[in-house]
Amino acid sequence: MPTNLFLDAPENFSFRHTIYSHGWCELLPFDIDKSNWRLNYVFANMNLIAPVAGEISEANGKIKIEIAGGRINRKAEEKIMRDARRILRLDDSLGEFYKFTKTEKRLAWIHKTNAGRLLRSPTVFEDLVKTICTTNCSWSLTKKMAANLVEKLGEPTNDGKRAFPIAEKMASVSAEFYRDEVRAGYRSPYFAELAEKVASGKINPESWLASDLPTEELKKEMKQIKGVGDYAAENLLKLVGRYDGLALDSWLRSQFYKKHNGEQLCADKEIERHYEKFGDWRGLAIWCDMTERWFD
Repeated sequence: MPTNLFLDAPENFSFRHTIYSHGWCELLPFDIDKSNWRLNYVFANMNLIAPVAGEISEANGKIKIEIAGGRINRKAEEKIMRDARRILRLDDSLGEFYKFTKTEKRLAWIHKTNAGRLLRSPTVFEDLVKTICTTNCSWSLTKKMAANLVEKLGEPTNDGKRAFPIAEKMASVSAEFYRDEVRAGYRSPYFAELAEKVASGKINPESWLASDLPTEELKKEMKQIKGVGDYAAENLLKLVGRYDGLALDSWLRSQFYKKHNGEQLCADKEIERHYEKFGDWRGLAIWCDMTERWFD
């Protein structure tokens, strides 16, 4: 029999808008079922217990996490519920963001639908590695790299699924492994170096969640990691709850040109001016604006 865990959701929470908020839902060990609006994830690092696969869904106004494979201990249950809270951003406060957007007619849908929570991983390390996988390549290649990392280095569940690899496991293989097996290209030495530094404690991405640094200083710290430039750092900042940066990439730019500039190219400064009224929330404003059609 599966184990069912339940979490209370905040009042201004949309399960669908959260699990489908950006592409993370398609990167292993996430897997989304858009027909039934369920999100699967392989939970790991639970006090010597093997990883377990969980299906996250809505049930009677609560968040339900169904764990396959029978009973698990209390500590594992608590870890899974903490991870699920972080994945779904249940403790994030978006009240100020909604005040900004509900006065804009074209963005009023955000407040009305309780959108704005961006899906993330249980660890900043996983988000960091996946973000590096998104740079300078197609989405299909990003998905392939993430899948290779999980399938070749992730710890297995009892039924054969795999979790995202921990830093120590990623540090145990060479840059050549990332090049030949993960197909990470120029990122290969970056992954090897990053994993070694995280495993040895030289850097701690998890500290970014509670950092007291001003956003620009935190961004500089992130950019010290090889493979992390302006786009990657600003994307990571969104995932730790800071939305100052737009995280402009080719996809966001192209969507802006289509929606707001008659399909004509324009300078990034023009895009920045378009969203400057949203202040510290401008990065979230542009993302919601450009993904509105996902929920039509």
